[in-house]
Amino acid sequence: MKIGVNYYPEQWDKVLWKNDITQMAEVGVKVVRLAEFAWSRLEPTEGVYDFGWLDEVIALLEEKGIEVILGTPTNCPPLWLYEKYPDAVMCDEYGNKVTIGIRGHRCYNSPSMIKKTKQIVSKMAEHYGKSKAVVSWQIDNELEAYHCTCEACTEKFRTWLKLKYGSLEQMNKTYGTAMWSGEYSDWSQVKPPMGKQQHWLNPGFLMDHYRFASESMEQFVRLQTACIREFDKTSSITTNMYLGNMTPDFYNTFQDLSYASYDNYPVTVIPDGKEEIYSHAFHLDLTRGIKRKNFCIMEELSGAPGCWMPICRTPKPNMVKGYALQAIARGADLILHFRWRSAMKGAEMFWHGILDHNNVQGRRYQEFRSLCETVHDQLGFLEGTVIKNKVALLFSHEQDNAFKFQQQAQGFHYYSQLKLFHNGVMRTGAGIDIINMTEDLSGYEVIIAPTIYIASQKVVDNLTLFVENGGKLILTNRTGVKDETNACVMENLPGPFAPLVGAYVEEYDALGDSKNIVQMRNGNCYTCSQWADILQEDTAQVLGVYGEDFYKGKAAITQNTYGKGTIYYIGTILERDFYYDFMMEVFRDTTVERMEDLPDGVERSIREDLNHRYMLLFNNTSHIQKINIVDQEPFELQPFDLHVIDLRS
Repeated sequence: MKIGVNYYPEQWDKVLWKNDITQMAEVGVKVVRLAEFAWSRLEPTEGVYDFGWLDEVIALLEEKGIEVILGTPTNCPPLWLYEKYPDAVMCDEYGNKVTIGIRGHRCYNSPSMIKKTKQIVSKMAEHYGKSKAVVSWQIDNELEAYHCTCEACTEKFRTWLKLKYGSLEQMNKTYGTAMWSGEYSDWSQVKPPMGKQQHWLNPGFLMDHYRFASESMEQFVRLQTACIREFDKTSSITTNMYLGNMTPDFYNTFQDLSYASYDNYPVTVIPDGKEEIYSHAFHLDLTRGIKRKNFCIMEELSGAPGCWMPICRTPKPNMVKGYALQAIARGADLILHFRWRSAMKGAEMFWHGILDHNNVQGRRYQEFRSLCETVHDQLGFLEGTVIKNKVALLFSHEQDNAFKFQQQAQGFHYYSQLKLFHNGVMRTGAGIDIINMTEDLSGYEVIIAPTIYIASQKVVDNLTLFVENGGKLILTNRTGVKDETNACVMENLPGPFAPLVGAYVEEYDALGDSKNIVQMRNGNCYTCSQWADILQEDTAQVLGVYGEDFYKGKAAITQNTYGKGTIYYIGTILERDFYYDFMMEVFRDTTVERMEDLPDGVERSIREDLNHRYMLLFNNTSHIQKINIVDQEPFELQPFDLHVIDLRS
């Protein structure tokens, strides 16, 4: 396990380099990421490469025993490239070229961009492929499924659709383009989604364009991977993900990469509201689930974020250290803080780093030093340990996008239910994986599959087999609504899952911000909102009913037996306490480990190898928590602190 930083020597006077790197080594930095935005310095004019300055920096790092992760600089092509090859510039939803001068405005499908990408990445790989200091490569930066409407993207999108559907007739039939006279009579009429009100466009068409955009990004990653592998057969390769507005399919993105990486910027203000879920444990578990193994934090919070938005509150004492330790507790083996120095110039000058503009070794610097000492000197025994859980939460990028294309109710978002279940499981002290909806489910005892809005036969068969073999499955509202073409099914919801559920949706109410009540058969009552499936039970037992409105007394939550297993269906979205109480009941008669009386906000995880099991308790609150564990002396856990217990000692 290693702690490192992001460093941008191209942005600083050369006289600072040696002192900076000496200081990094002294404070405990083991790894540095370089060059992901430095194309204009690496190739100042076309075909003229200057690696001398980067060689010098890498030599200084190698001298101090610091490893290097080298970024390919394709996120920020130099201005000469855009000027000479205008097809490399993305086009917006109106077909106009975007204004250049900030990052991420290259087109993945541009012939010129592809050509220049091959050249710069190959030159870098040839130059650094045998460097002992370079241990890993990062492709580009925070890649997205960009919505580009340029000529190259338009033509490639048409070709993509031709290959998928074979004919305009089949595509028209699949999309249902008879709606609003939207039928295509010639392929020339097919263009990427255009205009401001894109949520009015055909949902099947929008989903296909998202798939095309994601695949275009994946091809861009594979292109660069191949360039690197031509000269470097051994170094690991990754890219850094971020959950943005145009999130690609990360499962496909990372399929052939060495490990998953995430840019982690947790909140610096803990919300007061009881119902707000703020922990980045969800994001960390999602990252671990991409390749179902330990991962890297390529950018970690170092100070107050702020650039294209107002500056956030500064991290409270122990936050910078604590959030890094939280990531380790969720399976991170490498954490790089962004950034070593706060920028003096440019757009990111107020995205604060370890060192502030005044160059003083302040509070956060000392906290970072303490983190390095803790990880490198005290937590080395965690090296080689992994996380194994018996509970999994299923995730799908397509479900998220389908909700974005057609919002179902006010305030109702795909992630909302996932986070509620994830938080409910964490509060029980149980561990939870977040994995691809199509993954093999063997080894799990409980599967939580919220909102399978688009239901493929593969997912239906996978979950059916899981239940038949004795698993416990939780399904929720807006399940089985659509098929893979993003078209509604003509059957009672939850569609293909109805035989499992043993009940069907008689009617639904898009509650939005309105409230209702669910009364459980054990007498507990919970507030619900956003959505209400009004259920009619068949073979299922009713666990909870609605307490208000015209469907008062109607089933809201059911339980059914199928094969050797059990299926729960939750037709609404409830307050946070419900998910804790409910998951505690579901875990009965399972071997899922949990912890009674775990304080709210304390996160428990287990890292283990063949010979050891370690319990990690992280206090993700701003107040002291009292911890009581059977056969252990009670102790206090400070805000944002981590406590490790050897379970086999």
